[in-house]
This record gives sequence, structure tokens and C-alpha cells, in this order.
Amino acid sequence: TTRVIGAALAAASMYLPAARTALADAAPEKGIVAFKYLNYKDWQPGQDRMNINAYSVRAMTPIAGKWAIDFTGTIDSVSGSSPKFHSYFDTASGASKINSDTRKSADLSVTRYFSNSSVTAGTSFSKESDYISRSVSLQGSLSTPSKNTTVTLGGSITTDSIFPTAPVDPTIDKGKKIYAVLLGLTQIVSKNDIVQLNLSRSVGTGYFRDPYRDGDNRPSYRNYSTIMTRWNHYFESTEGVTHLAYRYYDDTFGIKSHTFSAEYIQPLPNGFSIMPSARYYSQSAAYFYVPVSPAEVAAPYDYGSSIPAGAYNYSLDSRLSAFGAVTLGIKVSKKIAHDWIMDVRYDRYMQRYDWGINGKGDANLAHFNAGFIQAGLSKEF
Repeated sequence: TTRVIGAALAAASMYLPAARTALADAAPEKGIVAFKYLNYKDWQPGQDRMNINAYSVRAMTPIAGKWAIDFTGTIDSVSGSSPKFHSYFDTASGASKINSDTRKSADLSVTRYFSNSSVTAGTSFSKESDYISRSVSLQGSLSTPSKNTTVTLGGSITTDSIFPTAPVDPTIDKGKKIYAVLLGLTQIVSKNDIVQLNLSRSVGTGYFRDPYRDGDNRPSYRNYSTIMTRWNHYFESTEGVTHLAYRYYDDTFGIKSHTFSAEYIQPLPNGFSIMPSARYYSQSAAYFYVPVSPAEVAAPYDYGSSIPAGAYNYSLDSRLSAFGAVTLGIKVSKKIAHDWIMDVRYDRYMQRYDWGINGKGDANLAHFNAGFIQAGLSKEF
């Protein structure tokens, strides 16, 4: 949970090099320095849970009109209790306490721009007390002479090493490797509209379990595919811009998900701008997720004497259940001096077992809520 939330929030607050898809093959004319602070808190009925503070810095500089170097560094600290995975289960056994942990990560990319194309090589590194992640990526894009159409092809390799602390057996090899490819098409359809379609495929092998949760036994591979569509539209009457997106996800765990997102950016007088946003997410359950009832808690592993212990896939992790979630956000930014911009953003996340369009989930799950606060300062030079 710590690495997933920490990495996701840091990526949301700073545009990571490996996550970009080029819209145009043109070298940037100015550099950027940006600072971000993010605070995350989640809670469930009757109890506060996890608290995360993340600090990020980004620096991007063009070189000789043909190159660009981009660096992002992040430090986040995590403390609190693990989320309730099931209402009954946690009432009976109690939630686990998470010791304070610190994660440090760095992302570096170098881009070479040509007249109608670009090539980006990137690498990233992330480390916390029991987890190390390393990745390398390569992405290329090619545009038509008119620059109206851009095709992007990219790939990455990620290697993770897990070093669980006691009482987990530290001698067990707990690592995984993920290969990913992306194919994207960006099309300018009018002077006010641009659309994008991205297809990606990832193949992962290794350790996908939660080493700190008894009885968590997942497959040793996880492959997934995604389809992402985006549409940006500019309104001449208000000078505002809408960003609409939809993503479909399907993996070998049996999880299928739909994500719909919308945001509107409206410039205001005196250098202000405001951006309301909304996001809806729905997923089906993994085929090996086991809903918990009092009877199942009493004997959660009784699948028949003919099946050896550990030979089946089984998990009580609520993140693998079916659920739906809504995120509502608002961001305000202000130009405070020449080439300086400061911004503040708040997002509220609400997750319920019966909000999904993939079918209702586990009724034993407690409601889950979270809040994100971001503050940033950036400057072009």
C-alpha cells in the first residue's frame, strides 16, 4: 500500500518522463523548475488510517535547441494503520500498524528532437525499507510533415526486488520483472480539437503477493492490456479547455476496469485559473478474491483435503475486490510574478462496494475515503 499510494501520488503531482506521450516533435524553448508538496490521508468509519507526505522537485532544461534533459526527485513518508480489508475480519482481529517509512525515487530522461520526430531514453529508481524498483524506457515519436498526426512507440523494463522484514522469511526470493510496450496515435482534428489513442501491453512475472498477509497466494505472473482515449477541446468564447479521457483495463487476475475522467481549465482575470475535475472508476474482482463472512473467517483455507496448502490462489485483499470509486477535485493556480506560477489542489476520493458498473462487490467491505492536498510552485527560465 505504501509504495502504490506514494508512487501514484508523486506521479500525479509531477509529470514523470516515462509516462509522457509526445503531442508534437518540437524542442522546448524554455526550461522549467517546479516544486510540489502533497499530503494524503485516508479514513474509514470510526478510524483514521494512513497519512503520507510527499515532496517532489522537477527540473527540465533544453540544450542547443535539439536536446532536453528532465529530472524528477521525490521523497515521501508514510505512517498510520493499514486499511480495513473486511468489516468483520478487522473487528475480529484488528488492523495492523504501519511503521513510519520513507521512500526516495528519481526519474531521469534525455530527449533528442529532430525535424519530424523525437527519441526519449529514460530511467527511474525507487527505494524504501523493504522494496527497490528500477526501470529503463525508450520511446520514439514520428509526425507527418504537417505535424497534424503523431505516432508514438515505446517500451520499458521494470525490475522490482522485495525484502520483507520479520516475521516474513527473508530468504525467500521475492522479485518481479515487468515488460511493457505502448503504441499511440495523436491527431489534430481541428484548430480547437486534438484526440489521442494509446494501446499498451504489459507482461509481468515473479512475486505479486503481499508478503505481510497470511494466506495471500497469487499467481506468479500478471499480464494486462489497456486502451486509453483522450479528447481536448478549446472554447474560443471562454478561452477554456476541456480534457476528457476514458481507459479500459484487463488483466490475467480477472480484473476488468473502466475509468472516466473530465476536467475543465478556465483562465480568470489577474492571472488566476481554476480547474474542476471528476473521475469515476469501476473494477471487477480478481478470480481468486474471497469475500469474507464469519463462516469463512473461521476456516478460510478449507478448500478440501485433496488440494495441498498453497497450491491454490487466494486473497482477502480488498484492492482485488469489485468496487466503484468517485474522485472530485478542484485546482486553483495564480501567476504571481514573471514566469512564476503557484497552484493549490484538493481531491476527495470515495470508494464503495456497490458503486461499480462491473457488478456489486463484497458487502463486508467498509467504506473507504481519502483526501489529497497538493501545493506547487513553478518557474520557466
